[in-house]
Order: sequence, then C-alpha cells, then structure tokens
Amino acid sequence: MKLTAFLPAALIAVAAPAAAGPYLNVEANSGFSGSDYGGTVIDNHVGYKKDNWYIQAGPAIVAPDGGDAEVELSGKVGGSVDLSDSVSAYGEVSFMTSDADNNFGTKIGLVYEF
Repeated sequence: MKLTAFLPAALIAVAAPAAAGPYLNVEANSGFSGSDYGGTVIDNHVGYKKDNWYIQAGPAIVAPDGGDAEVELSGKVGGSVDLSDSVSAYGEVSFMTSDADNNFGTKIGLVYEF
C-alpha cells in the first residue's frame, strides 16, 4: 500500500507546538476513503520550536489496514509570519520515506483573526 494515501490526512492534522525549545510530538493520522479505513501512521517526532518556526523528525509507524506495520522516517519544517494585526500566513514542508518513492507534502494558508 502506498504511503501517499496517508499523506493528506497527515498534513491536515498537523499543528505546531505552543512552547519554545525542544519538544516531543506523538501524532496518529488515520486515512479513510468514504467509510473504508485505509490505515494509520503514527509519527514519533523530536522537534525544536523557536518564535515563529519549528522543525521535527523521527520514526513513523505505518500500519495499513490488513497489512504488516513498517517503520519509516518522517519529518516536517514549518513556520508562520504576521501580515497584519489580524492576518497571518503559515507554511509547512513534510516528508516520509518508503520502500519505493519517498513522499513529500506542502501546506500553505492564511489565518484571519476576528
């Protein structure tokens, strides 16, 4: 099973930690197509955050539905910048190794605070 099926779910569920300095981040991301469960990826990351950026990486347990679990390497780097008092922009680049092709993802967005 390709890990690319799990990448969109992993990108949606990502959140930067709140405290500055080193941190641990354990995150489970499950994938579905309709009501069909595809599997879960559990990221076990060590990271560092400072001001408006972060970087984290570590082993990822890939457990496809009905298949054997494998351990891959995953990570992400991201940040945000204030554009005004009420608008900020954020972005993230992520990766995960696999037996075939490595997987990469990007995320970019704007936040408007009322």
